Amino acid sequence: MRSRVVVLCLGLAALVAAGCDSGGGGKVIGATLLTATHVFYQDLVDEMQEAAKDHGFTLRVQYAEFNSQRQIEQIEMFLAQGVNALIIAPTDSSGMGPAIAEARARGVPVFTADIAAKDADVVSHIASDNYAGGVILAEYLAKVLGGKGKLAIIDHPEATSVQDRVRGFMETLARFPDMRIVQRAPGEGQRDKAHRAAEKLLQAHPDLDAIFGINDDSALGALAAVESAGLQDRIVIVGFDGTPEACAAIQAGKALKADTVQYPRKIGRQTIETVAAHFRGEETPKIVNVPVGILDKAALDAERGS
Repeated sequence: MRSRVVVLCLGLAALVAAGCDSGGGGKVIGATLLTATHVFYQDLVDEMQEAAKDHGFTLRVQYAEFNSQRQIEQIEMFLAQGVNALIIAPTDSSGMGPAIAEARARGVPVFTADIAAKDADVVSHIASDNYAGGVILAEYLAKVLGGKGKLAIIDHPEATSVQDRVRGFMETLARFPDMRIVQRAPGEGQRDKAHRAAEKLLQAHPDLDAIFGINDDSALGALAAVESAGLQDRIVIVGFDGTPEACAAIQAGKALKADTVQYPRKIGRQTIETVAAHFRGEETPKIVNVPVGILDKAALDAERGS
């Protein structure tokens, strides 16, 4: 009997330590996100933290750094701590289903932010309208290239958000029969890998006209490769995010000419607001789309009064 009492006390102590009823009954939310290295996620987390404070929530953030096994372990850790909800930006959209199912089996609501999880039962998915972002970049390139040219994509097949962008991009290009995608090269959304992928693309396709980098690290990696090859006056690059570094390259007139701009702070706040609505017993949409826009040099010059 004594051992059972000790175990029970230790269990209660662990729950208290986890903060599951800290702050006068505030909820504890565990978040495991793709990476801390992208400005996008830095901004998203900053706003999530602010929104969590507004609601009296405790937000605990972990980063998987593109490692699926690490992310699964982080989910298991949060469940062991007894968090009240989980927010996940999956490293591998196809591989998170079992971990999410385990959370739901324990009665823990799960939300995905930025990147969706395939074949998984989540309360809501909150993200940019990635498909629309791909559409506007394809339309931009069609205009700049006069409706013809050879294009390549620095891709990230494991992320559903990226595949939505690519789908919008490719389906729009289908309207322009003289524009052709010659290769989709994996860059995993990381600048160094995108740089290497772009170098190989330039060697394989010396007559390439444009590159679509699926995020700004991919676009900036491609930009470095294009500049090293001395092709900055011939190849057009477009990206996705609207980070300060990418915007500076666009405004400076470099080969990176345009970006679909996301609003990570809006995504971060909307994610917490959706969690809060669920806690209040409200029905929340399965998909919450946050609008995107496009930035080129003209738009940036106008925005900054140049």
